[in-house]
Amino acid sequence: MNRMTLKSEIQNISLVEKLIDDISAEYDIHSDVYGKLLLAVVEGVNNAIVHGNKMVKDKNVLIEYDISDNEIEFCITDSGEGFDFTNLPDPTTPENIERTHGRGIFLMNHLADRMEFEHPGNKVKLYFNLS
Repeated sequence: MNRMTLKSEIQNISLVEKLIDDISAEYDIHSDVYGKLLLAVVEGVNNAIVHGNKMVKDKNVLIEYDISDNEIEFCITDSGEGFDFTNLPDPTTPENIERTHGRGIFLMNHLADRMEFEHPGNKVKLYFNLS
């Protein structure tokens, strides 16, 4: 696993974007996969900074990634206490449609080919098919 550790500052999202650009160029990742990968991983890191670490600058976000011939896996871990990932509201239901929060995980789940949370909810794994 390759790793990158970031402080919980929104401007560090640009480092994540650069990492995805570099990986995409090095492994010649198809543009469809690149778009999904970029949006989902940036959203995951943003969630880790804002919700997990509550924007406490001294708290870290760990990004790990592994690439095989047919899949790329990203693990995003924050220093927070986690959350109940088994009971997420559906942002597309009428009662939630106008809320400004709650779409990130929904989006990540639809962009990634597979998404898994680890207990207690401060680590998410995103998998993307390359073939």
